[in-house]
Amino acid sequence: MSETLGNLQRKMQSAEKLQAVVRTMKALAASNIGQYERAVQALADYDRTVELGLIAFFGGQGVAGGAAPSEPRQKRAVGVVVFGSDQGLVGKFNEALVDFTGEALGALAGEKKVWAVGERLHLRLEDAGLPPAGGFIVPNSVTAITPLVAEILTTLERQRRHGEIDHVYLFYNRPQAQNLYDQVSQRLLPLDDKWRRELSEGRWPTGNLPQFLVERERTLAALIREYLFISLFKACAESLASENASRLAAMQRAEKNIEELLEELGGTFHRLRQSGIDEELFDVISGYESLGVRKN
Repeated sequence: MSETLGNLQRKMQSAEKLQAVVRTMKALAASNIGQYERAVQALADYDRTVELGLIAFFGGQGVAGGAAPSEPRQKRAVGVVVFGSDQGLVGKFNEALVDFTGEALGALAGEKKVWAVGERLHLRLEDAGLPPAGGFIVPNSVTAITPLVAEILTTLERQRRHGEIDHVYLFYNRPQAQNLYDQVSQRLLPLDDKWRRELSEGRWPTGNLPQFLVERERTLAALIREYLFISLFKACAESLASENASRLAAMQRAEKNIEELLEELGGTFHRLRQSGIDEELFDVISGYESLGVRKN
């Protein structure tokens, strides 16, 4: 019986250590969610500023428009950037995104050239028949997102310059209040006539129309660079917030399971210990009674 109690004690100690690890990971996930959500919120005002600049360039209550990049004449491969995770304990985070991406790409004509952000996502895409042409490491902080965005933009620009891709789509998980996250897609490139028309429908918020202080081509190029940067930064930050929300939910489930296990082990331990105490008392009483009988 003592060996059984010893085994229970070791199991309880292991469960308590695991519980401490789970609580630490839960706290880190909650903290990370906050920093990525704040990054997206902080980006909103800048996003609006760039949008207004593009509205002013292409329309905005009579502001003269300019030439926009046209739709490529020759159809090439479709470039795809998918934001996933490098780490586990995120539930169906990568699997759901891969299923969504595969279904969406199935409706697009032409060859697909995929880049995966995240090692685990890379493996899932291979299993789904979408082997990535390359991959990127998932940032571990807000400050690491900017270098990743620069690396992605450089890769995409090289591919487009060499005539290997034309359209570019982003796929990622976006945080949602009730479902933790949902899968979304965004067409990043090309910036064609449709994109220009959507911007030209916007209205400048005041009656004071902006003036161009430098060449219009340089202004447009700068605005487009910022538009692409914001789109990729936002997609990455929202993906990271979703990843940590999924990990937080997984840690909450794990913590609940550990608490239930500890409660069960504790109950079994106390019952066995009480049973052992009862048996020892019974032996003492039996021995005392046996000794009394012999004296008589």
